[in-house]
Amino acid sequence: MTVEIAQPKTERLQLRQWCDSDRAPFAAMNADPVVMEHFPKLLGREESDAGVDRQIAHIDKHGWGFWAVETLADKRFIGFVGIKNVTDDMPFAPAVEIGWRLAPAAWGKGYATEAARASLAYGFARLGLEEIVSFAVVGNLRSRAVMEKLSMVREANFLHPGLPAGHPMQEHVLYRLSRSV
Repeated sequence: MTVEIAQPKTERLQLRQWCDSDRAPFAAMNADPVVMEHFPKLLGREESDAGVDRQIAHIDKHGWGFWAVETLADKRFIGFVGIKNVTDDMPFAPAVEIGWRLAPAAWGKGYATEAARASLAYGFARLGLEEIVSFAVVGNLRSRAVMEKLSMVREANFLHPGLPAGHPMQEHVLYRLSRSV
């Protein structure tokens, strides 16, 4: 059985499956201290490529995931936005999360919100999801602002199970959005 791969599109952006040409700019993002300010560490090329491989595998398996995002105007890769299953160790699992990571040159243009709205529409309308969550380090105000623009509701803080006790980034905040009827 072949899984149909989604290709959501907005007025300015194409969300799509990853390709090899995305690997170098994604690795540059993951090695950028500004982009990775709210993540536990910078990623080397091997770790970054492994992340791309995981995203490709999720999209191949389900037909959706954290899609690569490019601008329609110049076909430039700017990062990822999409929805995917959370890992089983998360305190709110099972759930589908929405997430994003964009290159700094793409910040402040509304791209994250625009692509996230298309991802939410896909999750609710096409997949029939009842709810989508998002989470971030408490101090990640930029991502939290996107969540709030999406009308997501802050639920609670939690300790991320993937980080050791006492880690300065262990405390995260969880947001939820239910499907409108």
